[in-house]
Amino acid sequence: MSVLIDKFDVFAGGFWLTLQICVLAAIGALILGAVVAVLRISPVPPLRALGTGYVNIFRNMPLTVVMFFAAFGLPALGSNADFLRIPGLDAVFSRLDTDLPYFRFALIALVLYTAAFVCEALRSGVNAVPAGQAEAARSLGLTFGQNLRHVVLPQSWKASVVPLGSVIIAMIKNSALIGFFGVVGDLSATADQLTSAEGYAFVPVAIGISIGYLIMTVPLGALLDRIEKRQAVAR
Repeated sequence: MSVLIDKFDVFAGGFWLTLQICVLAAIGALILGAVVAVLRISPVPPLRALGTGYVNIFRNMPLTVVMFFAAFGLPALGSNADFLRIPGLDAVFSRLDTDLPYFRFALIALVLYTAAFVCEALRSGVNAVPAGQAEAARSLGLTFGQNLRHVVLPQSWKASVVPLGSVIIAMIKNSALIGFFGVVGDLSATADQLTSAEGYAFVPVAIGISIGYLIMTVPLGALLDRIEKRQAVAR
C-alpha cells in the first residue's frame, strides 16, 4: 500500500485530469442533451425524427465504439484536429494540462454519448409537467419556444434533477475508458503506468484509482439523495 503515499502526486495528477474532462463533458452533455430534448418534443416531424434518431443511435451504441470512432476516426478527417479548434474554447483548453488532440476526442465521445441520456432525463421531466399547463399556454397565444422557455422547462428541470445527476455519475464512471484511447495522465492511464511500466502491485493501485472516482461520485450521490428527500417533502 506504500504506492498510495510514494506516488501520491501521480494519483493527484490523474485525478485532476479526470476531473477536468468530467466537468467539461458534463457541461457539453447538458447543453447538447437539452437541444436534443427540444428536438424530441418538437411539433415539427423532421426535427422530432432527428432527435429520436440521435437518441436511438447513441443510447444503444457501446461507449467503447463511440470512443473508438472519436479517437481513430476523427483524426482521419483533419490534420492535427484543426477542424475541432473552436476559437472561443481554445483559450480554455490552453489552460488545461491535457494531451491534445486526444483529450478533445475523448471529450467529444463522452459528450455525444451522455447527451442521449441527458435528453431522456429531461424528456421525462417534461412528461411530468401536467398537459393542461402547456395547453393553457397555447390558448394564451404562446409559441412553442415561449411555451418551453416560460412554462414547461422551468417546471421540468425540478423533476429532472435527480435523473440528470444519475446520468452525470454514470458519465464519471464511463470516463475510465479515456485512458485506453490516447489520453495520457488520467486515472486509468495512471493505473496502467504504475502497474505495467513501474511494476507496482495491481490491487493497491486499483484501490487508489477507486478512491479517486469515489471522491467525485459519492458527494454527488449524497447531494442527489438530499435533493430527492426535499422534493418528496415538498410533494
